[in-house]
Amino acid sequence: MSAGQAQKRSGRRHVLVVGSIFLVPLAAAILLYYSAGWRPAVNAHGLLIDPPRTLAVSGVVLTDGRPAPAGLFAGKWSLVLPATVCDERTRALLDELARIRVALGKDESRVRRVLLHAGACSNVEFQSRDADLLVLAATAPGGTDFLAQFPPAVDGAPGIYVVDPHGNLMMSYPASGSARGLLKDMERLLRLSNIG
Repeated sequence: MSAGQAQKRSGRRHVLVVGSIFLVPLAAAILLYYSAGWRPAVNAHGLLIDPPRTLAVSGVVLTDGRPAPAGLFAGKWSLVLPATVCDERTRALLDELARIRVALGKDESRVRRVLLHAGACSNVEFQSRDADLLVLAATAPGGTDFLAQFPPAVDGAPGIYVVDPHGNLMMSYPASGSARGLLKDMERLLRLSNIG
């Protein structure tokens, strides 16, 4: 065997080794993905509502008494807090949602907070303190039907809900849960989403 053939064989061996370094992990990933049913873990902190429910906006009025428009949730992600009573717990949850919204940084403008109450709240009280808060009252005929679209959270009490920019109810969080989990999920949603 001549020196030229030995060099050729050595060159082929290097190409095969380098090629296998890239191709073997790729082949293993494809094999795992399609044959073993393995999927990467997604650690959502809230409860995914599957399939997402499109909210039918009816029976809801704005702070000035006008009926809410049909496209109320269009264009922005919404963190909705349904409240049967407006007490200090409601105020604390709204403050927590405000901190989450601010913590989103540059994506803050893509998210709004919504207080949905059954008529026992003073719109003026909440609206005067929080200019970015959308206060809705489910007091018009059909308001209880609108409130019924929000399922009970994990602990059975009303929770915090995420509504996408198309008006779909997609996640729920217990009101007693960790705000950090909601923040992490919102960061992930906003990073992966081009809508809203």
